Amino acid sequence: MTKIKVGIVGTGFIGPAHIEALRRLPNVEVAALCEVSIELAEAKAKQLGIARWYTFDELMKQDDIECVHICTPNFLHYSQSKAALLAGKHVVCEKPLAKDLAEAEELVELAAKSGKVNAVHFNLRYYPLVRQMKTMREKGDLGDVYSIIGSYLQDWLFYETDYNWRLEPDKSGDSRAIADIGSHLMDIIEYVTGLKTVEVMADFNTVHPTRKKPLKAIETYSGKMLQPEDYADVNITTEDHANVLLRFDNGNRGSITVSQVSAGRKNQLKLEISGSKKTFAWNSEAPNELWLGNRDQANQVLMRDPSLAYPEASAIMTFPGGHNEGFPDTSKQLFKEVYAAIEQGKQPEKPSYPTFADGYRELLICEKILESTRKQAWVKI
Repeated sequence: MTKIKVGIVGTGFIGPAHIEALRRLPNVEVAALCEVSIELAEAKAKQLGIARWYTFDELMKQDDIECVHICTPNFLHYSQSKAALLAGKHVVCEKPLAKDLAEAEELVELAAKSGKVNAVHFNLRYYPLVRQMKTMREKGDLGDVYSIIGSYLQDWLFYETDYNWRLEPDKSGDSRAIADIGSHLMDIIEYVTGLKTVEVMADFNTVHPTRKKPLKAIETYSGKMLQPEDYADVNITTEDHANVLLRFDNGNRGSITVSQVSAGRKNQLKLEISGSKKTFAWNSEAPNELWLGNRDQANQVLMRDPSLAYPEASAIMTFPGGHNEGFPDTSKQLFKEVYAAIEQGKQPEKPSYPTFADGYRELLICEKILESTRKQAWVKI
């Protein structure tokens, strides 16, 4: 088998997660990585067992690298994705696709013109029971969608001493909680229900208007603490917490809450969709169970099991029932579909995976949510 050679751009939290998932695919070889300096690239490559390391410009010159994964901070996504497409590479980009709509639109157009495979890492779609919900809705099991309630809660920025580049608008953009994790939630809502969000009313809150920035490097999610003299006060303008009311194109309503300051919630996406026949409820911290609510009979819990799910959902299950699948498996399943397209050499007409166009869509929704909180008014999408 001739393997597709891949280059990884960026090795923070998410870069190694991409690498681990890619190594589980038989037709893929993680051949190289790059970092901001050749010294850091070498250190990370040796740590991760990758044979070749480069700076970004040098990686783009490697003719045998067919696809690159952009796993860098948000402000680099546009320039690096553009450079990769112009270098003739297929591209998998972390979300958000870009810092603003103009950049995202340019990338969508450039990717379409190139014909190259383009994908955005909305991996949470690939929990098998998320696809099960989507398939059940498509087959009529849910009925008409009456209402949607969603939340995405974390606690990694709970303390004023918690700090990360995502708190700095010049690196992450003017929205944080909504753009960072709310984008996953909005993507899943539209993916599962088939509805479009047409209006939003948002209210943001910055719980810690001042945070203490470490003067020494600390890895994301490490939980390490420094001494008081090792911090500097920084004013924060992006949201720790957000509430958003939603109106959908079927005339019905929904609401979401997103927070990065909810103690004890490490990474919990919850979704409850009420339809004319059933209610679906799913929680990413218990991803192998789907609650099915009924009016006139006992409620049910569907366990993740390929023998019990629709074939569309079974297709992204690797293990039998009772053998849990979780976060690392979502990326593997997404990349499996992406690299099936790369083997064909071009973007399919109707990709099964999230594309740059999906990245543009979520950026559009996030920008309208940001506009709404500034105006304190309903804003049309």
